[in-house]
Amino acid sequence: MKLFACFFFCCVLITHAATAQVKLVAIKGTVNDEKGKPVALASVTAATNSDSTINIVTDEKGKFILQLSAGTYTVTISFLSYKEKRIEKLQVSDKDIDLGILVLEQGALQMTEIVVNAEKKMMELKLDKRIYNVSQDVNNVGANASEILANIPSVTVDVDGNVSLRGSQGVRILIDGKPSALTGIRSTDALRNLQGSMIERIEVITNPSSRYDAAGETGIINIILKKNKTRGFNGNFTATAGVPANFSGSYSINYRTKKMNLFSSFGSNYRKSPGNGSSVQRFTGTDTSFVYHQTNNRTRKDVSFNLMAGIDYYLSSNTTLTGSFLIDGGKENNTSKLLYEDFDGAGSLTNSSMRTDAETANERDSEFSLNLTRKFPGDHEREWVTDFKWTNSGETERSDYNQTFSNGTKPLFQRSGNPAYEDNLLLQSDYIHGFGKDGKFETGAKGTIRRITNEFLVEEQDDNGGWITLPAFDNNMEFTEQVYAVYAMLGNKVKQFSYQLGLRGELTFMRTGLIKSNQVNERRYANLFPSASLSYTLNDRNTIQFSYSYRINRPNFRNLTPFADFSDPRVYFVGNPNLNPEFTHSTEAGHLFEWSKGSLLSGVYYRYKTGVVERIRTIDTTTGISNIIPVNLSTQDEVGVEMTLAVTAAPWWKINSTVNFFRAVANGSYDDVVLRSETVSWTNRTTSQMTFFKQLDFQASVNYQSPRVTTQGKTLAMYSIDLGLVKDIMKGRGTLTFNVRDLMNSRRRRTMVDIPGYYSSSDFLWRPRQMTLTLNFRINQQKVVKKESPDKGFED
Repeated sequence: MKLFACFFFCCVLITHAATAQVKLVAIKGTVNDEKGKPVALASVTAATNSDSTINIVTDEKGKFILQLSAGTYTVTISFLSYKEKRIEKLQVSDKDIDLGILVLEQGALQMTEIVVNAEKKMMELKLDKRIYNVSQDVNNVGANASEILANIPSVTVDVDGNVSLRGSQGVRILIDGKPSALTGIRSTDALRNLQGSMIERIEVITNPSSRYDAAGETGIINIILKKNKTRGFNGNFTATAGVPANFSGSYSINYRTKKMNLFSSFGSNYRKSPGNGSSVQRFTGTDTSFVYHQTNNRTRKDVSFNLMAGIDYYLSSNTTLTGSFLIDGGKENNTSKLLYEDFDGAGSLTNSSMRTDAETANERDSEFSLNLTRKFPGDHEREWVTDFKWTNSGETERSDYNQTFSNGTKPLFQRSGNPAYEDNLLLQSDYIHGFGKDGKFETGAKGTIRRITNEFLVEEQDDNGGWITLPAFDNNMEFTEQVYAVYAMLGNKVKQFSYQLGLRGELTFMRTGLIKSNQVNERRYANLFPSASLSYTLNDRNTIQFSYSYRINRPNFRNLTPFADFSDPRVYFVGNPNLNPEFTHSTEAGHLFEWSKGSLLSGVYYRYKTGVVERIRTIDTTTGISNIIPVNLSTQDEVGVEMTLAVTAAPWWKINSTVNFFRAVANGSYDDVVLRSETVSWTNRTTSQMTFFKQLDFQASVNYQSPRVTTQGKTLAMYSIDLGLVKDIMKGRGTLTFNVRDLMNSRRRRTMVDIPGYYSSSDFLWRPRQMTLTLNFRINQQKVVKKESPDKGFED
């Protein structure tokens, strides 16, 4: 830990030294209109005689800060119909300059169409979170939500669709800040069905405050869906075609008047994706040893759609009622062929068999939301927000298995059914009360009720053609979870020092029941989850922060259900209804350095976890059957360093890079066997975006995950390269994008397991190289109509 602390403070000293060498000074000011009100998003440009320019926009309070080197500048402030304001021959030396309040005068009012284009940064760095604007990443065009998450620094998505943050799957995924049907009973498949064109941005919060649910040991990923509020009719339409077969279409539209805003998004997709893999399993017993090779070829075909629509109704200038619904559905037809080749200890082939799995799955989700937001007038921020959400999800899976053998054994015919259904209710109310200049008190309450039913049945055909139930694979499960929470937070700013303190209390009731075997497991627990965040602004370019939170990771439904995955009869994955939650103490220290050309966020973090859930493999060396079960295995200490750089290297070249380096030590035992692992691992994602001929954008991204040691083996390194080209067409109303994902076909999961009596190695490719061509067309005929108001001046 001392080593990482020294590294962090060295980063601070280095960036201070870089600041001293560059000798940038701050030119700050505030832009107001003639009535003294701040003008947000006004353009502030500093230009030299050599045509070197720096352009920024004012914040919501009309404030701006330019970082300039020594020289003579012309500063220009402009915004829509206001008269342009110029400051000629501004001399910049070695001292900061405060321009004070700059007043823009109203120009001649013209009833003309005004189109405002403001390009967002691909990545916005803040001390408490990182914001990724999805549309600014070329490699996200034509992708689904799961593929987009895989492109986010420090986030990894494995071939099964499981999402990890900083190497841990204990991450909470939210949609618009709340749990959703898209992250419920089948979140991995649902995220693959959600079209990326429906996503506005993604927020990664590594140490959430008490405002958020305590669930998610490594943090929160918040997916914000598009919902335009621009006046008039606005639309965004996207169509994609690619190979392997990948066809999709989507839209995002809105129509706003003075009293209401209607919004809707839709996406539909068809994919046919091949995949393949292989593995070697070696068993060594006291009396015998044998080996088998497995080759897996699969094809996944799915059709899916998402539809979201809603209305914002402005009850008054301070009160808004929002209602929305979301439905999505899909159908999958998946075929998998497993070839087994059995060898004796001498390496001679003794038998081979081919098992075919034809799976059909139907999925659907429904969601209805209501939101009431009331802002109270006054000098201080006061806001009351109430939310209600109901979701209903269902999935029915059916598989037909056919297995033939080379040694004359009669063919085997089996079938399985696995329907699952979920209902979820959420009620939440939050109140914010501002005080003083920067003080804020916040409190709220939340309740969620979740119920899942899951049936599982496997049957085998007898000699007479009848179907016999396999008793070990016949049961029904009911899972109920209720979580009730209250929280309070207090924050303020004293000169350069800011703080935020919070406390959240959660009461959990959980019940897991197996109906046919009459097994019931009930648990209830109450916990307090404190959080704290302290930050200090060294100057206009440097800020440091320290944060702490106590987190919980409740077992998910898939890890609780005891039904086995029956697709591979030699490897069974079963859940564990007796799992307990994981708890994590999370501490971070961060440093944010900003300058005119970019920003650098660096930090160290430490996590101590108890009740860590790991998947343990047990082996029957007689039959060669493996059972994989999740257990509360160990405690874990993890310390890491993370650095994120966003820089404009040239007017035509932007670079974003994140590297995460961590060391994790786990200690535990299972069946009186001590299991320990120590791993040092790192991940990196670097993106280079270049503009050629002022019209053609090229982007290249490299992802790398180094090897990682587990308690029973190792996960090998994985890397991938993505490329993209973008060209605006139709006078800027359309964009054509060509993408190549996983250029080298290297995004493969490779694992090793090495325990007494058993060794295995596997290599699996979920989806091969993809090439897509996407057309995006925008309709944005917004008219900014100004009218004179006796008390508010000019308004929309």
